[in-house]
Amino acid sequence: MHYVHIIALLAIVQFIYFGILVGQARGKYGIKAPAMTGNEHFERAARVQMNTLEQLVCFIPALLIAAVYWPPVYVAGVGVVYLAGRMIYQQAYVADPAKRGLGFLLTFLPTLLLALAGLLGAVMRSLA
Repeated sequence: MHYVHIIALLAIVQFIYFGILVGQARGKYGIKAPAMTGNEHFERAARVQMNTLEQLVCFIPALLIAAVYWPPVYVAGVGVVYLAGRMIYQQAYVADPAKRGLGFLLTFLPTLLLALAGLLGAVMRSLA
């Protein structure tokens, strides 16, 4: 399970990093709190962070539940794809939001796979 815990914690660190980027963009573009608009580049950074938070709500529980029923090293491998997908998403969204598709898919599909794996594992266990 330690691989799964490492992935979960890296996902949290990645989210914190995206938050730091939002803070830097706030300073760079002169967006004073609590404003969330005013510069497109700031808004892109903020949207990446918020979308990552939205994804984490599904990803972390799905990761941890799937690891109860399936080999943790494989579950962690799926989590690595999620982390890479988030980085691709961040880089693409900041550069051109229209090109975020690959990063989004590499985030959404691992989360969906983990959720389905966790559900299947729980159902199979309950029937045994």
